[in-house]
Amino acid sequence: MFELNFHSGKKKITYGNLSLVIRFLIDDDQSKKNLLHLEKIYNLNLSDLQRENFLSKENKQIRIPTNSGKPDEIIIRKVKIDEKFDVDFFRNYFSETIQQLQNEKLNSIHIFVPNFLQFKKYFNEEFYLIQTFIEGFYLGNYSFDKYKSDKSSLRKLEIFLYSENEDLVNKVIQRTRALMNAVYFARDLQNEPSNELTPEVFAKVVKAEAIKRGIKVTVFDEKEIQKRKMYGLLSVGKGSVNKPRFIVLEYKPTVKKNKKQKLLKIALVGKGMTFDSGGISLKPSKSMGEMKNDMAGASIVVASLISAADNKIPVHLFGIIPLAENMPSGSAFKPGDIIKTASGKTIEVEDTDAEGRIILSDALDYASKLKPDQIIDFATLTGSCVVALGEFVAGMFTNSDEIADNLFQSGLKTYERVWRLPIWDDYSKLIDSDIADVKNLGIRWAGAITAAKFLEKFVDKKIKWAHLDIAGPSIHHNFRSYTNKYMTAFGVRLVNDYLNRIIK
Repeated sequence: MFELNFHSGKKKITYGNLSLVIRFLIDDDQSKKNLLHLEKIYNLNLSDLQRENFLSKENKQIRIPTNSGKPDEIIIRKVKIDEKFDVDFFRNYFSETIQQLQNEKLNSIHIFVPNFLQFKKYFNEEFYLIQTFIEGFYLGNYSFDKYKSDKSSLRKLEIFLYSENEDLVNKVIQRTRALMNAVYFARDLQNEPSNELTPEVFAKVVKAEAIKRGIKVTVFDEKEIQKRKMYGLLSVGKGSVNKPRFIVLEYKPTVKKNKKQKLLKIALVGKGMTFDSGGISLKPSKSMGEMKNDMAGASIVVASLISAADNKIPVHLFGIIPLAENMPSGSAFKPGDIIKTASGKTIEVEDTDAEGRIILSDALDYASKLKPDQIIDFATLTGSCVVALGEFVAGMFTNSDEIADNLFQSGLKTYERVWRLPIWDDYSKLIDSDIADVKNLGIRWAGAITAAKFLEKFVDKKIKWAHLDIAGPSIHHNFRSYTNKYMTAFGVRLVNDYLNRIIK
């Protein structure tokens, strides 16, 4: 793992010792001519065989030493701009590249940003094109080796980005660094083992980070939770020796006095199950360890507020986080129980493994009482959503076409994609209860939708609301080079872009 230091490259280029250049070559009918031009610039001596092999359809990249040693080596990567090209190309490429270079003794990488006009169809601005370069390095460089006794120390790596607009590059570096630090924070929380990250510890860690940025933090302990009649959260958490917590974060940016603008107020709500055994309805043991990540929604909320504060995004944000462990014990809640929530509505417990929606019932009610313009919740809620959409797309449920469109567009841009599923009233019948206001689980079919319908009952109908089921993309999977090893922090980059999109 490297300590990454990004710089805007100067017009006068100086290559130090152990340096590598990365250049991109558009794969078109000018490829051969442009390759010869690069050979001339760097005084390369490619053989006819090397040249022809590289230009063939099968090969995408060549790495060769320079004769002068300045730089030491150059990588030329072909880019085919066709129907298979997407906005994640450079992000994924640099993620792969930094992983491949992990064991090399390298001091600097010099990257020449290709002409933006060639990619205008895919990127609406050069700023974001360059941002994907930096994101790729950060995402591929991430490692969670906190508990390894033989972990290696960080090695410094200087990365220079060359573009016509040096000031633009500097701005991209600054903003992206803040964003990716927030992504790292969320990933660290998600990859932390549950014996270390209890609800109480989670609250302490979050409070320490939030206070540094002037974010207001309030933490309710179990006594305060009971006083506020949040029996949904209390019931789920009572089977564990690690008692529940409830966090309220508030980020309110300073607005200049001469500006009479009303800040948009948004409440972000995150499911915070620091571990989910399933409770009395115990999960199968296989892959249960991944349930340390059942607090992914909570981590996304915290990281989103941290990113907004660091980048001074002009939106008034609340972060609402219910935290608990779901464990089987003599004091655990049981199938058949009736739970009265803070809203006054009652829940019949069909299955204690559908616990996330129960703790969110109190959180969504709390968020509604803040009277925000929007509520967006994030939860690793259902396996059904993964069955429907796969591991790399989040399910989106919302009562607002405006929110749906903006989240969808931000998802396409960031490649943290979301897909809208219906929440028609017909589905409510599947969670009707004869003895309470609602059941916490319906039949097998449409499980992600009935979970969303459950949550909807605890949101003020006058408030625009969206629920993102991130059960699939928050857990490591093999879709991209930067998602295949650790928990992913899916949603932080999505929210960052969404907030910037709606203020425009």
